[in-house]
Formats: sequence, structure tokens, C-alpha cells
Amino acid sequence: MSRAVDAFVRQRVTPELRPVVTLLRKLMRENAPDATEEIKYGIPMWSGTYAFTFLNPTKREITFGFSHGVHLTDRYGLLRGRGKWARHVKLKTVEDANVPALRSYIKQAAKLDAKR
Repeated sequence: MSRAVDAFVRQRVTPELRPVVTLLRKLMRENAPDATEEIKYGIPMWSGTYAFTFLNPTKREITFGFSHGVHLTDRYGLLRGRGKWARHVKLKTVEDANVPALRSYIKQAAKLDAKR
């Protein structure tokens, strides 16, 4: 885990949303163990060959996104976004999190990154 991301969470994530961030960081460690957790473009990102996953907090929710999400298989129907490449899910509570779906997306994103 990155100390810079720890500091970001303390300073920029509301206390109500910190459990969501904790869950997402845990899922990233478990499902993309080779990814580097760092602050890029002012937000937490996980990188391998490129920054393939990101976390962006607001006061009401956490956006957990995938830089090349358009290439992910979305059998859960949770990915959102209209951009050319990125897709994301929004989370407000740990209970909102579809953990099997998040694991699937993370593994797919890490696998795509490894192919680059």
C-alpha cells in the first residue's frame, strides 16, 4: 500500500466513504498484486504497463474506474460510461459493492495490462 494513497484517503475521502476505499484497495491487492498503487493526475491509480484502474472520490460516492473498460466483459451489467475507453462503477457503501463483479473487472483489467 502506498503512503501517498493513505494520505489522500485521510485528506480527501469523507469518513463515510473510507470503508469503500478500504474494500477497493484490498480487492486490488488480491486480484492485481503486481499493480503499483500511486497518485497520478491527483487521484489514486493502479498501474502496470499503464494506469489501468483509478479511484475518484466525491462527497457522495466513489467512482472506481477502468482506463480500458470498454474492453472488459461486463456480464454483471454494472459498468457505466460513454467515453471512448474508460468505464466505471459508483459505490456509496460497502454493502453496495458487488464483490464478484469487482473481482472480475479487476482481473480482466490487469490481464489486459499484462498484454500491452
